[in-house]
Amino acid sequence: MPALKASSKKQALQELAARAATLTGQGERAIFEVLLQREKLGTTAVGYGVAIPHGKLPNLARMFGMFARLDRAIDFEALDGQPVDLVFLLLAPEGAGADHLKALARVARLLRDQDTANKLRAARDREALYAVLAMPPATAA
Repeated sequence: MPALKASSKKQALQELAARAATLTGQGERAIFEVLLQREKLGTTAVGYGVAIPHGKLPNLARMFGMFARLDRAIDFEALDGQPVDLVFLLLAPEGAGADHLKALARVARLLRDQDTANKLRAARDREALYAVLAMPPATAA
């Protein structure tokens, strides 16, 4: 999603839940509740303007990820105090276990890379965003 409009963390989570419900066939309310419950444990903002809201759903068949760039940065209660403009929603089946954690770690590594984050902020449309996210990670020479 290249320009998600949201003026608050709650509104951003609602918009993400609505879009994810359409794409996964899961209930919008169930997704939103899972995300809210996770946020109550502590913010999913990981710093540098990035948040990775996530949760597990009982009837989800497989891991689901969705990226959104906000049209303007919002307060996501990040530990570094930075407003968030890059959000990656990650939903996992209830029994995903370690796969869920591996996916979270991979997304966090990808989005905390400043070069990748800058490319995502500069991308103008859905295709450009996808190209940045699907790009294989740079390997050390």
